[in-house]
Amino acid sequence: MSIEQALVERSNNQCELCAATENLSVYEVPPVTEAHSDKCIYTCQTCKDQVEGTTDLTATHWHCLNDSMWSQTPAVQVVAYRMLSRLAADNVWAQDALDMIYLEEDTLAWAKKVLAENDDIKHVDSNGVVLQAGDTVTLIKDLDVKGSSLTAKRGTAVRNIGLTSNPEHIEGRVDGQRIVILTKFVKK
Repeated sequence: MSIEQALVERSNNQCELCAATENLSVYEVPPVTEAHSDKCIYTCQTCKDQVEGTTDLTATHWHCLNDSMWSQTPAVQVVAYRMLSRLAADNVWAQDALDMIYLEEDTLAWAKKVLAENDDIKHVDSNGVVLQAGDTVTLIKDLDVKGSSLTAKRGTAVRNIGLTSNPEHIEGRVDGQRIVILTKFVKK
């Protein structure tokens, strides 16, 4: 039986994170040393894109983790833990869920392995100062926000920033809107 067939059977042909039934595919949960269904989850494209960081996180979508974090499948537990960790800084519900989740010792080590690797990423501002989650930064030039008519003005303070897996990007709120900002356009 192929990995995908095993996952279809295990998941009842639905996303193991949000229970969607369309655009499903196999996601190998890093780090992957060998391909095996125990190291993969069956997920929809929306979840997969946000897990991989190719699209912005939509916090409301991830309320599904309140159910999927209780899965008996370690790979699903790992992804739920990682996503809750990413969401916890800005979402009380995610922090509460993270406080409740229980993982076996080896599953927790697997979940933290990639998180620890991401902690090695250094985000630096335009002056080379290392940025940390929760810092306040100031924009050094006017920035047009893609997909919006908003222009973030030079001198705007962005409080309580979030770090991403890309060292050139940070996340922050400007005029009530959560945006991704290039680190070369901010100073601490």
